[in-house]
This record gives sequence, structure tokens and C-alpha cells, in this order.
Amino acid sequence: MSRIRSVATSALGVHRRTVLAAAGAVSLSAGVGYALRTTDSQAATRTAEAPVAHSRQASAASPLAPYTKGTTLSSAAAPRNSSGYRRLGDGPGWKRVVRSELATPKSGRASRRTTLAAFVQFTDLHLQDVQHPLRLEYLRSADPHAWRPQEALTVPGAVSLVERVNALRGAPVTGAPLHFVMTTGDNTDNNAHSELEWFMKVMSGGRITPNSGDPRHYEGVQNSGLKLYWQPDSTTRDGDKALGFPYLKGFLAAAIREVKSPGLNLPWYSTVGNHDSLPLGCYGSHGDPYLAEAAIGGKKLMNVTAAEAKKLQDAIKNATDPKGVGYRDFLKAHARSMRSVTPDEKRAPYTSADYLKAHLDPAHQGHGPVGHGYSSANLDAGTQYYAFRISDDVIGISLDTTDAGGHYEGSVGTAQLKWLDKTLKDNKDSYAVVFSHHTSKTMTNTRRDPAHPGERRHNGAEVVSLLSSHGNVLAWVNGHIHKNVITPHQASGGRSFWEISTASHIDFPHLARVVELVDNKDGTISLFTTLIESAAPHRTDFADLSQTGLAALYRELAYNAPGARTTLAGSAADRNTELVLKKG
Repeated sequence: MSRIRSVATSALGVHRRTVLAAAGAVSLSAGVGYALRTTDSQAATRTAEAPVAHSRQASAASPLAPYTKGTTLSSAAAPRNSSGYRRLGDGPGWKRVVRSELATPKSGRASRRTTLAAFVQFTDLHLQDVQHPLRLEYLRSADPHAWRPQEALTVPGAVSLVERVNALRGAPVTGAPLHFVMTTGDNTDNNAHSELEWFMKVMSGGRITPNSGDPRHYEGVQNSGLKLYWQPDSTTRDGDKALGFPYLKGFLAAAIREVKSPGLNLPWYSTVGNHDSLPLGCYGSHGDPYLAEAAIGGKKLMNVTAAEAKKLQDAIKNATDPKGVGYRDFLKAHARSMRSVTPDEKRAPYTSADYLKAHLDPAHQGHGPVGHGYSSANLDAGTQYYAFRISDDVIGISLDTTDAGGHYEGSVGTAQLKWLDKTLKDNKDSYAVVFSHHTSKTMTNTRRDPAHPGERRHNGAEVVSLLSSHGNVLAWVNGHIHKNVITPHQASGGRSFWEISTASHIDFPHLARVVELVDNKDGTISLFTTLIESAAPHRTDFADLSQTGLAALYRELAYNAPGARTTLAGSAADRNTELVLKKG
């Protein structure tokens, strides 16, 4: 890596290219594998919004960093009472942990380091059309966490996360301008056009009405009268109220009320996940057409026996019905048990081409870049992976790890794996950060893609092996598992990288992550990770059903969700960290 440029222009070590990247730089490679040249990046850098984005992060009179305010270093949501339904408040912050499995940190590095890049990761937003006819809420009769009381509030919760990022004073450790936000998949929950529109507006700005079907009122499980679900507007003694969940008159009307998103004031990029690509996140994209018809129809199944629910859930977990034929038969067998809802064509499943077109739509450009990583070349090639220039010294690579053959675990095809190898070789003089939805351990599904039946699929171990063969890979950033986990990968010859898996923004603790890459000028690189929550206050007020009040309630409901895992924040070594590794 001796040819990598490292020119600092300030006491903080912010590179010239860092400033350009923070203003919205992007050079795209949509699966064609060419080198991402500095001249390409500069040609695509400047946007009308760029000076605004940069000046916000770099114009403060006082030093920007290090700082803790607005991050989990300062405070993280924690329960205020010890039993029953637990109210949240301001809890202690999480300390930064230095991890040295891949390299020994050397003294004095803080005074020597220069910034290579800084960005924010969103993952697993799971924006949900909670009235969608194909949702699997009734699996709750067998698994309490198959439906979650907070699900109607995903949109105000995500907007509050955008507000948090917009308020950050650059990168917490170095003060460098934040280059971009990358969202690593499961941006939507049920592959529905309604959810895709909401996601694009959350990220780029706009007015969102998180409602479908009848425009006048909610039609779903939460006003069904079924005790299986929290009935917030009713005095019915449902199962969740028995656990302390409140009676909140007006909750459902507030949940489907218009929400305003300011949009990110940074460029943002998108990576696709299984819930974006596959109906229900698990049925093949070339599955049974009955499901597409049912999605926009006027019937919704809300209740089945526990035995029936377990049988269906097991079929999903074991991938015995990847095309959804069994699910089609299940729905048909329960036709008489379905309830009437208002049909809505906006609930139709979207294709990969629809997903790309939504990102390329000028109405959703926000602070750019055009396509948010995707380009017309992706449309022409039918791919959802690309590379982009982050700075003079760093490229980003976004993978598509969803298997179109079905099931929620992932893999990549041979063509994409070869493209990844070539892209890393063609950019060997730049460091690389790889983004995907699935983690290395959850890429176990090698079912053939029906559109490419002759192409082999490759698992996570094969991707790790490939990344380890390139000395310029610093990190693989992903999600999917809804848990903070940071894993060191060490290959022979001293080559190594960190795998950074971040918790979701649907399950508590509702986190995103800031990542800073720095050259320590001593033969090592450090990756700083800092977790952030949404801007909503930790304390909730049951009388406050405003947009901000709902975002706070979203977090508290998630904390109390029956059956929720309590380990998703990970250990201290998976949260706020300094990850040290040797230069390749």
C-alpha cells in the first residue's frame, strides 16, 4: 500500500479528498469492474447542495472533536424501573474499547493520525406497511416476537434517526466531515411499493403518510379486538396490556398521520437486503403469482392456531417452501377466516428494476448522488451491486447478497464474486470498505437463482477468503442479524480486516453506527466505531402522540416487546470501539 496518498490539510488530518467526498462525491461502477480514478470522482462530485452539506460540518469556530454529545458514548436509553412494563430514561454511556486482535496499538498514534474517511451506517430499518394483507402477524400465536408492538411506528422512528445524523458535528473522534450514510439493507419490510416510497422519502426528504388501504382509518391487527395483539385504542384486556402495556387512545390515528422528514443533509447510498428483494423477506422473487394478487387484495388473515403458526414458521426457517407455494395453499385454506380490508395497489411487490428506478428518480435525489450508488448500468445489466469512490484513498463496494431463489439467508453468484475480485485488483492502490446486508456467517443459502440457473452461488466463507486475499480491504460492514457483533478476520501473510455487523433500527436498542478510518502513521490503521440512537428523547410521555413523541414511544415499546432478545446491543467490544489493524 506504499502508493496510497496521505496528504493532510489541517491539524485534524482531514484530507483534501475527504472534503470533496463529504460534499457528495461519487464515481460509480455498476458491475463492470473498472478502476475508480480520482478524475472520475472529481467529475461526479459537485452538486448544488454540496456547499451546504460541507459548511454545516466544517464551519464551527471551536474544534469539532473529539465529542460525545448525541452518541452512546454520552448516554444510552436504559430502564428506569425494574419490573413490569419498563419506562426508559437517560442511562450511562458506553465506553470505547480498543481491540488489538489484528495489530498492536502504538502509543502516540492520536497525535499522528490522519483521516481517511468517515461515514454513517443505517441498517435494517424495516419500514413497515403494517396493514399489508400478506404480513405474518399471526405467527405470534407460536412465537411472541413474530409480531412486535412497535411496528406501526417505524416511519417516525426512522425520521428521528435522520434528525440525529443531521445534528452530528462531524465524526466524533476526528471531527472530519461525514462523507455519506450507507444503509445496508432491509430498508423495507415486505417488498411493497408503499414501503419503498416511504423509505425514499425518509432518506431524501418529504411528506409521508404511513397508511395504506382506507385513507380514513387504520385496518389491521391492532384494532381487530384479538387479544393476541396490543389493542392500544381499546380497553380490551389483551395479552400485552396484561404485561403492562398502556391504553393509549388515539394511538392508531397518530400512527397513520402524515410525517415530515427533513431528509439527510449528507449524500446517501443504498445496499439491498432480503426484505427489499423478496416478499416477506423469504419467498423467491420468481415465486407464486397468487401472492402478488393477494398483496393488493381485500382480505387479510389475522389469526391461526399455534400449531398452524409453528408449522408455517418452521417451513420458513427450514426453507422448505422457497417459492411460496405452500404459503399460497396455507392462505387459500384459511380464506373463510380472513377479514375484509380495503384493497390497495400500492401494496404490490416491487421488482429489482422498480427498486433501482426509485433510487434513480430525481424526486428522491436529496443530497445525492444520483441513484444513491445505483446507475442506469445496473438497470441494463440487471444487477444491484456497485463500487464508488469515497476519497482519494478509499473506495466503497456495495454487494447484493440476497438469493433470488428464496430464503432469508444469503449468498453471491459467481459473476458478482468475480466482479468483486476484479474491482479490488483494479483499485489495489486504494483501501476498500465492503458493504452488504448479510454477514459472513449468514451467507449459507446457495440455492440457484431462477434467472441464472447455471450460475453457482458462493457462501460467506468464500467471500471472507476472497477479501482476505487482498491487502487493501479494511472492513466489511453489514447487518441482517439485528445485533452488534465485530469480528476480526486474519489471513495468512498478515492480511486482515474487520467485519462490523450493526444492530437494527426495528428491534431495541435501535442503533446506527458512525465509522471513521484513520492512518496512524506508524504502520497501522484504526477504525473507530461509534453507535448513535435516534434524536427522540429517552423518556416518553404517553400523552405526547406528536411525531417526536411517537419516535420516543417506538423505542420504549421495542424495549418491552414480548419475546425480544436482550443481547442485541452486543458486548462492550462490539459497540464503541477502536479497531486496529496493520497496513496491507
